[in-house]
Amino acid sequence: MLKTLKNEKISVFMTVCLGQLVSILGSGLSNFALDVWVYQQHGSVTELSFLILASSFPMVVISPFAGILIDRWNRRWVMIFSDCGAAITTVALIILLVSENIQIWHIYLASIAISIVSGFQIPAFAAATTTLVPQKHLARANSMTQLSQAVGQLVSPILAGFLLEFIHLSGIFTLDLVSFVFALAILLFVRFPNHKTTASKETFKVSVLSRTLDGWRYLKAHYGLMALSLFFAGSNFLVGIVQVSIYPLVLSFASEVQLGTILSFGGIGMIIGSILVGTWGNSRKKYINLFFYFMFLQGFAIAVAGIYPSVLLFSTASFLFFLGLPFVNSCMQIILQKKVSPDIQGRVFSFNNAIAYSSLPLAYLIAGPLADKIFEPLMLQDGLLASTIGKFIGTGNGRGIGLMFILLGGLNILITAISYQYKPLRNIEDK
Repeated sequence: MLKTLKNEKISVFMTVCLGQLVSILGSGLSNFALDVWVYQQHGSVTELSFLILASSFPMVVISPFAGILIDRWNRRWVMIFSDCGAAITTVALIILLVSENIQIWHIYLASIAISIVSGFQIPAFAAATTTLVPQKHLARANSMTQLSQAVGQLVSPILAGFLLEFIHLSGIFTLDLVSFVFALAILLFVRFPNHKTTASKETFKVSVLSRTLDGWRYLKAHYGLMALSLFFAGSNFLVGIVQVSIYPLVLSFASEVQLGTILSFGGIGMIIGSILVGTWGNSRKKYINLFFYFMFLQGFAIAVAGIYPSVLLFSTASFLFFLGLPFVNSCMQIILQKKVSPDIQGRVFSFNNAIAYSSLPLAYLIAGPLADKIFEPLMLQDGLLASTIGKFIGTGNGRGIGLMFILLGGLNILITAISYQYKPLRNIEDK
């Protein structure tokens, strides 16, 4: 009987993963097409950075408050409402595009709305995973989640680059809407087991701020978990600058189709990494050690991407970076899922996300000015560094961003090495 119940829960998890895979594919199409469209319309890294900022900052702000509701509500319904919000926003964008009334502020507003609902959906799914999957299978469950994202990373860029030319942005948004409806239908069909809650009606009367800070107090009391969140925030700051700059850098020497091909190599790496996470999930290796190993690899990949304007070299760097991404994300998630009691996971996971991604808005804000005003002028043919560093990495359009990548990759390796020296973080799984 118990074994049958466990099998049913795992079956529910796999079904929900299927819905999330389709939704990720649709969102990947929209995100890639929208980023390219905005950059081509305005030709500014700064404008692109504002779009990415609008897509991330609201989630950081809303996450700690969302955790309270995630711990009290049925997590399936949290995901359902989140999908509905994203679908309604997508419909509004389609109408604006078809009527040719779309403005850049409409896109910013839509990105903010989708970011808010993501602040509920992501931690809700992570917390629901621990009620659906036994601890010994968490590595494989998280590898499936990463595999879904990897398939999206592989397929979406190539498909979006092709579809953007034929069905345009409105057609891509329509496909995204269909993917939301599919994921929503699955969530309406399945059932999640109720999770234990410690909050009674009386304790819920405590101020929202106090309830929100439960996640903060939990992390603060566990030095290793707090250090993990802060380290992730530092790394995300560097990766955030890379995220904004990658399209302008690649488009300085390659076409849109080649950009999609490069990102798809990253998808291949992510698929392989996701499979390896599932394979190594029950090994005797510490998750924190795997986390550090692949953080080093990601820093190396970022630095390599900036060395020379080559599609082959950038594809290799993309493959290496995304190969490590499932390990980094899964190891962090598994450590949290094993260390945090299920009844408080919503608040802790949400606050962890808020800390880990709090550095991204600043990264997005400074990425554009860094590229447009500082590094690109330095590496022009008559730039200040043209006669020195320019001899090794070249000069001209995109080479300043290439230099940024080299420095950012080196800094990521440095903060990884420094963080590894902090004993509570290094020994986080021993307590």
